[in-house]
Amino acid sequence: MRKVAPAQMLSLLLAFFFAALSPGAAQSQSSADEQSLWKLERSYWDYVQANDLTSYRALWHKDFIGWPAVSAAPVNKEHITDWITSQTSQGRTFKTVEFKPASLHVNGDVAVTYYRVTYKWMNRDGDAATITIRVTHTLLRDGKDWHIIGGMSMPENESPQR
Repeated sequence: MRKVAPAQMLSLLLAFFFAALSPGAAQSQSSADEQSLWKLERSYWDYVQANDLTSYRALWHKDFIGWPAVSAAPVNKEHITDWITSQTSQGRTFKTVEFKPASLHVNGDVAVTYYRVTYKWMNRDGDAATITIRVTHTLLRDGKDWHIIGGMSMPENESPQR
């Protein structure tokens, strides 16, 4: 094995350091963030389907405020599961039909996701209407984890007024 001179070692370390600061390194982190965020968004719907309210609540930042399509007014974390329990208390079960990412933007410790999700609440006979909504979430990084701090959704079949 060949020995490396101290000057060569310093050059190698500096090259490694500057490579870590290059756009490629930032892009790699961004790609890892994007994968984590889409995984979190998919988990959101898996938790609803499993009726795992504890894991579902853990996705939300303590200071969350958002306006879900099913609510007449914005809600905070305390009421984030109301839309689920209002259905399960009537014996309905949730089924995700399709999850369709549209866009994602990460800026440091803040991220915004945009996607469509199609789902249904099935009654005891298995009957259900299929619903598609557009979802926007703003997420805040807390250490290694991301938490939803803001959001809004609306039915797909409603188009904005001009």
